[in-house]
Amino acid sequence: MKHFAALFRALDSTTSTNAKVAALADFFSTAPEPDRLWTIALLSGRRPKRAVTATRLREWAAERAGIPLWLFEEAYPIVGDLAETIALVLPEPEAGGTDRGLADWMAEILALREMDDAARKARILAAWEEQETTERFLFNKLITGGFRIGVSQKLMTRALAQATGIDEPELAHRLMGDWVPERTSFEALVLADDPQAAQSRPYPFYLAYALEGEPTDLGDPGDWLAEWKWDGIRGQLVLRGGAHHLWSRGEELITDRFPEFSRAVDFLPEGTVIDGEVLAWAGDVPLPFQALQKRIGRKTVPKKLLREAPAHMLAYDLLEEGGEDLRALPLAERRARLAALLSALPADVPLSLSPPVEFDDWAALAKQREGARDAHAEGFMLKRLDAPYGVGRKKGDWWKWKVDPLSVDAVMVYAQQGHGRRANLFTDFTFAVPGEDGALVPFTKAYSGLTDAEFRQITAWVRRNTLQRFGPVRQVPAEQVFEIHFEGIQKSARHKSGIALRFPRMARWRRDKPVEEINTLADLHQLLEAYG
Repeated sequence: MKHFAALFRALDSTTSTNAKVAALADFFSTAPEPDRLWTIALLSGRRPKRAVTATRLREWAAERAGIPLWLFEEAYPIVGDLAETIALVLPEPEAGGTDRGLADWMAEILALREMDDAARKARILAAWEEQETTERFLFNKLITGGFRIGVSQKLMTRALAQATGIDEPELAHRLMGDWVPERTSFEALVLADDPQAAQSRPYPFYLAYALEGEPTDLGDPGDWLAEWKWDGIRGQLVLRGGAHHLWSRGEELITDRFPEFSRAVDFLPEGTVIDGEVLAWAGDVPLPFQALQKRIGRKTVPKKLLREAPAHMLAYDLLEEGGEDLRALPLAERRARLAALLSALPADVPLSLSPPVEFDDWAALAKQREGARDAHAEGFMLKRLDAPYGVGRKKGDWWKWKVDPLSVDAVMVYAQQGHGRRANLFTDFTFAVPGEDGALVPFTKAYSGLTDAEFRQITAWVRRNTLQRFGPVRQVPAEQVFEIHFEGIQKSARHKSGIALRFPRMARWRRDKPVEEINTLADLHQLLEAYG
């Protein structure tokens, strides 16, 4: 763990991309192969599930540190991170630490899930005795399932390419798919090209940046394809080896949740990979994302849900045809081949071309964009017709031009401290609006949108005006008004307000607006009726 802890400190101590790549490349060149494999897994989001509850960890850490639990609970909100709080309160190890590697500790962590509480406690206390502070912090992060670090998968892949001499796009492709360190090796995953594993493997997704200015800055509209930006699950349908595989953009294999696409194998050629959007569908229009969401967390889908929320894929792009990688071809050619391929499908195969939006100039497209919500879309995707299909997020060829967000003014009623570098600031807020009887009804939480300076100001106000404390949460007077932006609104039986917002964030701190002038719950239900 010492080598991995040293890597963590190197990555955490710099904001320089080149320095992070250099630290990772050195690690991938010198660390034992099992540790390299686990590092790739952790940095690509393959974290182990929580092995022990936070409650138990707090109790065991307080006991080992010889402090009352209430004192630990007081320290936790100040530090802002459970793993770091534990690492700081524990006494120095008596044994002086060990040289066990990351892979050894990951085996210990995976074994914890099969133990009872007494055995878990004994093993975790013993582990803490073998680790210095940074190692303990990382170990705690890993056993709680909360390990994250400021390195993107793209950055990690770049460093791995430097360390191995393998082209970055090829590595990105090899690291895709349904692999875990317990079932593979560094040699098999990174260094060897496994044809069998490649049968189900998707391509790295190409991602778009948000358009910040006007589309007129993009030049001749004739050079661009416009299509609706649908609100579903971005996915790749992979047809190889006589089987179909459906992958989400998050590299999760979701084939079993969408059995509707199995018939595509009977009508599309072997070696076909299609990039598109999976939506819940009714007749000729998509259903709200909430209908699709019911299927996301399931391994199998009951017949009732298949009837209520049938799936359909609107195809954006053809990445492979007949086993040939088409990504280097211009988008216009890939789309033409995709349209020809899909034209022969029978109507009961739920796969069709995402229709292009016809326009002669940018002003005409802007006018059509105003009707995006009526089309059950979030806006437009703009794609350069001569562009290849790239890897990851890149500016220039793909842009998302979303409609303006929905907006309400609401009052803050609860505040909670943030995490990481904002652990000493109150950044997570609960907002409310008046209900029918005038009483405030909480309806959403938000934690982004303000500047650091504004967070410091609101933190000072929260500390001066706390009414009650509920653990890390503070109740405050209903005085501070904020403008809340969100992408969508839907019914929710789980919330007292009866609604749930999609991607809420704070747009402005409305110190100019009195509480008496904020929106009401009735206003939110009108938005629900119009856009839900």
